[in-house]
Parts: sequence; C-alpha cells; structure tokens
Amino acid sequence: MIKRTLNVNGVPRTVVADPNQSLANVLRENLGLTSVKIGCNQGQCGACTVYMDGKLVRSCTRKLKKVDNGAKLLTLEGIGTPDNLHPIQLAWIAYGAAQCGFCSPGFLVSTYALLEKNPSPTREEVRDWFQKHRNACRCTGYKPLVDAVMAAAEVMRGEKSEDDLLFEIPEDGRIWGTKYPRPSAIAKVTGTWDFGADLGIRLPQGSLRCALVQAEVSHAKILNIDTSEAEKMPGVFKVVTYKDVKGKNRITGLITFPANKGDGWDRPILCDEKIFQYGDAIAIVCADTEEHANAAAAKVKVDLEQLPEYMSAPAAMADDAIEIHPGTPNVYYTPKIAKGDDTAPIFNRDDVVIAEGDYYTQRQPHMPIEPDVGFAYQDENGKLFIHSKSIGLHLHLFMIAPGLGVEPENMALVQNPTGGTFGYKFSPTMEALVGAAALATGRPVYLNYSWHQQQTYTGKRSPFFTWLRMAATKDGKILGMETDWTCDHGPYSEFGDLLTLRGAQYIGAGYDIPAIRGNGRTVCTNHCWGAAFRGYGAPEAEFPSEVLMDELAEKLGMDPFDLRYKNVYRKGATTPTGQDPEVYSLPEMLDKLKPKYEEAKKRAAANSTDEIKRGVGISIGVYGSGLDGPDTSEVDAELMPDGTVTIYSCWEDHGQGADMGTLGTAHEALRPLNITPDQINLVMNDTSLAPNAGPAGGSRSQVVTGQATRVACEMLIAAMKKPDGSFRTHKEMVDEKIETRVHGKWTAPANDCDENSQGNPFCCYMYGVFMSEVAVELATGKTTVEKMTTVADIGVVNNYLVVDGQIYGGVAQGIGLALSEDYEDIKKHSTMVGAGFPYIKQIPDDMEIIYVETPRPDGPFGASGVGEMPLTAPHAAVINAIYNACGVRIRQLPAKPEKVLAGLNA
Repeated sequence: MIKRTLNVNGVPRTVVADPNQSLANVLRENLGLTSVKIGCNQGQCGACTVYMDGKLVRSCTRKLKKVDNGAKLLTLEGIGTPDNLHPIQLAWIAYGAAQCGFCSPGFLVSTYALLEKNPSPTREEVRDWFQKHRNACRCTGYKPLVDAVMAAAEVMRGEKSEDDLLFEIPEDGRIWGTKYPRPSAIAKVTGTWDFGADLGIRLPQGSLRCALVQAEVSHAKILNIDTSEAEKMPGVFKVVTYKDVKGKNRITGLITFPANKGDGWDRPILCDEKIFQYGDAIAIVCADTEEHANAAAAKVKVDLEQLPEYMSAPAAMADDAIEIHPGTPNVYYTPKIAKGDDTAPIFNRDDVVIAEGDYYTQRQPHMPIEPDVGFAYQDENGKLFIHSKSIGLHLHLFMIAPGLGVEPENMALVQNPTGGTFGYKFSPTMEALVGAAALATGRPVYLNYSWHQQQTYTGKRSPFFTWLRMAATKDGKILGMETDWTCDHGPYSEFGDLLTLRGAQYIGAGYDIPAIRGNGRTVCTNHCWGAAFRGYGAPEAEFPSEVLMDELAEKLGMDPFDLRYKNVYRKGATTPTGQDPEVYSLPEMLDKLKPKYEEAKKRAAANSTDEIKRGVGISIGVYGSGLDGPDTSEVDAELMPDGTVTIYSCWEDHGQGADMGTLGTAHEALRPLNITPDQINLVMNDTSLAPNAGPAGGSRSQVVTGQATRVACEMLIAAMKKPDGSFRTHKEMVDEKIETRVHGKWTAPANDCDENSQGNPFCCYMYGVFMSEVAVELATGKTTVEKMTTVADIGVVNNYLVVDGQIYGGVAQGIGLALSEDYEDIKKHSTMVGAGFPYIKQIPDDMEIIYVETPRPDGPFGASGVGEMPLTAPHAAVINAIYNACGVRIRQLPAKPEKVLAGLNA
C-alpha cells in the first residue's frame, strides 16, 4: 500500500491504496467522487477525465503510484453543484448536451480545461481539443456539445449572462413543443446521476462481486466443469454453475411466429451442454472483491470438445453444416413477401429498365460508453430484485423467470440510470446471471462487464445479405421489385424472426411499388448473437434499396433526386405490406431539400480537386413506431395530497429522454389542471412500482406509452371534475370515495401481417430524407463526411432538445455504419478504436435538421416516434455520395479506405 495526500477540488485528502490501483478507482471508491466514470478502462473514451496539475488526465490508465504527493486534482464535483451551476454546466443543459449523461462529466472537465487555456476557441479548435483528448460520445453526434462550449465561453467572457442560458416557460405555461430541459439534466451535468457502477459502490457490506468464466471458443461440447481449485481461492464465497440454477436454465426468446421452427428455449443462462458463441457464460465466481473473483475465475477448468464454428450465414447454410441447436435447422424462419401481381412478367418485358445488385450490412456494435452492469438481491420478503440497464423490464422479467425457477410475482426488475444502450438491452444480458448468483448465494451480488466483455458478450446488429432488383419504365416509374434476404442472427433466436420480417416491411419502403415478390430467412450461426439496434431492420433493409435507387437512376439517365420524387408515397400508394401510409409528406420533404441539394451539387463541383473529389448523395428512410400489430402500453396517474400528480411508468430510458417524453406528454394532457411541470412527479422503471408500459424499442414509446400516459391523465382529470366544471382536491376525492390513482391503457389500431407479409403492422410511421456531402481522398480512399442534412417528419415534436439530439446522434451512428464500424474479428474489434468508434473529427460539425411536422392521427397530440428514424438510411446517403464523388460503388459495408481505394484502382 502507499499513502498519498492529494488536493482534490481544493481540499487536502489523504488516501491509502494499492500503488497499482487506478486513479479513477481511488477517486471513486476511496473518496466517493463518482462523477469520475469508468467506461472503456483503456484510455479510449475519456469518461474518466480529470484535470491534474494543469493537464487533462484519463484517470483509468493512471496508476496511483504515478501520481505525485500533493498533486492538485479537479473533478466535476469541484466545478459546480446542483444549486450552484457553472456556466459550462448551464450551457450543457441549454443545448441538450447530456443525453444518457455517462460521458458528460469527462466532457465537462475537458471543456473547463480548454476554456481556461483558450477562452475564445473556434468551433474547429473545440473539436480538435476533444479529438486530442479522446473524449468520446455515442449519443449526441457531438454538435450539441460544441454548441454548448461556444455558449459557455460567451458567458465566461462576459458577452452573455447566465440568464441567457436558462429556459423560460412561455406565458401560456405550455412546455410541449419547446426546449424545456429534461428532468435529469441537472443531475447529469453535476455527476450526481448515479449509474449502475455508482450504485454498486453503495451496496451493503457483505455484498459479493462477480466474475464470469466465459467461453474462448465459438462452438463446443462441454465435457466437464471443474470449480474445485477456484473454490479454494482467497475471498471466494461460491462458484455458481448451471447445477445451481433451479429453473429451466434457459432464457426464452418468446417465439411468436407459428412458422418459426425453433421453440425459443435455446439460450442457456449458464452453459450446461454446449458453447454456442465466444463469450458464453459458463460459471459465475462470487467473492468479496472483484480482484479475488477474477483471480478465481481464471482457475475454473472447462474441458471442451471443439465443434465446427459457423461464423457467417453462408457457412451455417452449407450442406455439410451440423445443426447448432440439435433438432432445430440452422435456417429456422423463412418469411416471404407477395404484394400485388406476379413480378415475373414485369421483368420479362422489353420496355423496362432493370437494376440489380447484392448488398451486405455488417455486424454493427452498439458501443455505449458505459459497459453492461447490474446487481441483484432479495428483499425482506424474499422477493428477488434485479437492477440493470434493461430497456424491457416486464419483458425481461417474463423471459428469465422460468429459467431461474422464480414465479414472476416474486421478482422485480429495476432500470438503473443507464449510460446508453441503443437497443442491445432489448435482450437480457446479465439479468439472469446476477439473478442466479443472488439466489445461489443468498447475498446481494454485483457484476460489471469490462469493455471487452461488452463487445464479446452483448448482442450486435445482425448482418444482412440481400439480393435485390427493380424494374421501371423508361421514364422512371417503378413497376416491380424482387428480393432475397438472409439475416445472420447468431446462435440465439430471440427476436430473430421479427427482425427478418423487417426485410419484407422495409426493403423498398417509401416508394409506390405495386408488385413485390421476395423471400427471407433467419440463420443460426456461432458469431455474436443478434440484438436490437436502433433502426432494427431498416438500416439492413433500406441500404440495398436506397443504393439500388441510385443505380437505377443512373441506368435511366435520371438524377437520383428526380427518380425518388417521381416514386415516393402519394395518396393511393401503399407500403410494401400493402398499408396506406397515415400521412403523405415525402413530396413536401423532398421539396424542402431540393434547393439545398442543387446548392450542394454546385459546391461539390466547385470544391473538387485532382487530389480530393467531393460528392452528394441522398436517401429516404422510413420506420414504423411500435411493435407489430396491436401494441399495448399501461401507465398510472395519481393525484397526491399536496395537489401534485405522480405518473407511474416503465417507459425505459437508454439516454433518449424517457423522463422528458413522459413529462412533456403528461403536462400537455394535464393542462386543464393548470399545474406547472415541477408539480408532476415521475416514478419510473421499477416493475414493483409501475405498470407494464412495454419495452423502449422500435420508437414505440412516444406513440404507445405516450398515448397510455395521455389516457391516464385524462381519466384522472375526469375523476377530479365536479359537476360545475371545477376540480376536486385530493381530500374531496378521498371523502367521496373516488380513486385517486387511475390506470391508463392504450392499444395501437394495427394488425399483424399475413403469410405474404401483407397487413397494417404500425399505426404511425416516421419519415426521413438524408443528404450527405463527402470528400474522398483519391490517394488513400479515405472518406470524410463534411455535411449531413436531415429532413424529418416525426409528427408533432414533443421536445426539440430531445429530438434534435436523437437525430444528430442517429445520423452520427449512420456515418459510423457507413464508414468504419464493425464487429467481425472478435480479437481485433473488441476495443473502441479497433471496432471503428467515430470520434468527433469523424462526424461533421455541419449537421442541419429541417422539420416537417405532419400531425399523426394516432399519435399523442400528433406525435410519432423518433429514435429509429435517423438511423434508417443516412449510411446509404453517404455511400451514394462516395459514388457521386469518385465513381466507386460500395455494396458491402463498411466503406473503409482500403475498400474505396481498391475500387479506385479497379
């Protein structure tokens, strides 16, 4: 041990700790300064940034022995507090710069250091600073962060006042359709928003730390698991294996499609007979410290018989491939689409122009800065509580309860404040593991994945292999489309059938195509399991059709813009599933983009050189808001004795702003009561306290849970209303024996698709038109996106700060999908840098959003969803712009420099 006296936030603090302990852990665990976040733990994300002796330090990689005695340290706690915010923190709130908020403390400390050294930075100097210091954000697309820095600098220079950064409620008292800050903003910018690892530090004495024993091969039979040596290691309380799991030891994938050849019970909680993918959990070591748990985990011996590893769909579909799950074929679900007349006669006509191609979208990793974390315990009544990053609390409860051998009513799931998920937490990850460990030990247990585990043992976007062709008249009217698509969903079937169905729903979406024929398939492989990822099927399905639209336009001798304009939905057109779109705003959206498109083409031509070619690309993205069919949500509203209203909702928040979505919707519904936003209390995301709102995925929450929120509020108003039109107090309701808590429920007016993928699966859709301006270096093939423009129709906007941030962030992830991100090579792609994480200089500062707010008949106060829309098709716009710039057509993502260069050389 060594002793250090450090000056932390102006106060001398003495610490005694292991000399090899990281400064981040010392600050967090010895001094309780939990604003310091540990994300990648490899110095690649900047969440742990502190200001030490005049320099920014990534504290996760700085060992205590490398810190001088008397060192002067500043953490976020020393910059501002909830009741005394610094201008940087005020600006972060004003510009919506804290979304999930996990990276915010590192950015805020980094900004403090920047403005101390350079009080008047340019936007590019701000971007250079964050790039140099490896401050990474996955939520915001970076633009709001730069906006906030510039505004804070103006206040600190005395050119603006702090009051200029404060939100003022309009005179009519309405916050719907404004930039009202999300309720969690102050906590997020002061480091007082406790994420899972922060709560883990505060678990009671006697809590156990968990380490996983994981597979290091991708497919094998388990011959024996020997835990004897591990059990003798210091500090070990128990090593949990499948033998300790009292239930079925399986997570159910909740198969809903009768045509699915699997039963959904294919994913073990702890592997018993087989390994199905790299990283599969075999045992859980529960010990007094994380160090002891990890040391013991290394002593567990697992004897395996190696089996063939099928790391792609084509490999698993080969004639000689064995069944990965014996008894279930590797191709286990085969949807088809048949819309309108047969397509064969269309493609045999002499007077049509045909374009076709093969396309591939990769296994995109979600890459949140906060790795997966959770804990579990039993309360005084023996009820099992599991805290995690789940974005499907009730869903996951029912998926894991049978496997654990616990009745659903004896279990509760709670969502911790969550540092981004982008969809991977639509699947359970560690919930069943900590549940099994808590039951087996009788103690509270805590598990925090390393970032390597985050990459290797959480789901990814499933790759799609798509063949597609379209036929059009010579003047550009599309007559028919044929397609064949394959979804590589990894070894576990959960939601694989639904994802594959998205191919039928979204290939060719946005266009009036009267005749469609196609076949899809879901394939079981041994690569990483497929999980929901923002866009869920649309980036995979709309990439081929949006790139093919450009290829068809070229064959027709048309501008890609004009071909799209001619064919987008208008009255009388139907979606690929034969549904009437609820609004027909795409022509108006294209009209708004047209002058900007013409300007961009002129700009590209004027600024291209012999070394760098510039180009412009466009695409259209469409997505439905909801789970297929009659999607249902439930929310409660209660009048409290002090006259405030409490909303109880499991609208899960993975950074997108469920707190603001709930508050904005509830406040709008409760306007007859004339209450202020701070008179609405939110009780969120605990299944023991709030009803089943459904999972936060598929951009369903603002529509379906928003409607349930509206219904609950309107029911409460109706119960409070007196015959004379005034409203009862809480006491009057109690005296009159009127319930003060009401239950709101809403079901979407939609239906499931038939065997030909025809039907009305969603009541609300979202529409986006994307324009990308890129520069391609001919010597290297490197592509830089210089500007992105998004025209968005997501209905009436609840909150512009939240929605702007969703669009900036989604488009940024689309750029990563287009150019750099991949999880194919398990070793190479297990770090942020290796997996192609986009830092600030990979994302343009010039991002423009144009709203077309067409009220949705079935959305609350006219709103549709937003989260998926910005990642439906921006990557296709980038790829189309590369072709426009240099003539290289990329059909297999990502378009890394070597791939573009190979195309240039060819």
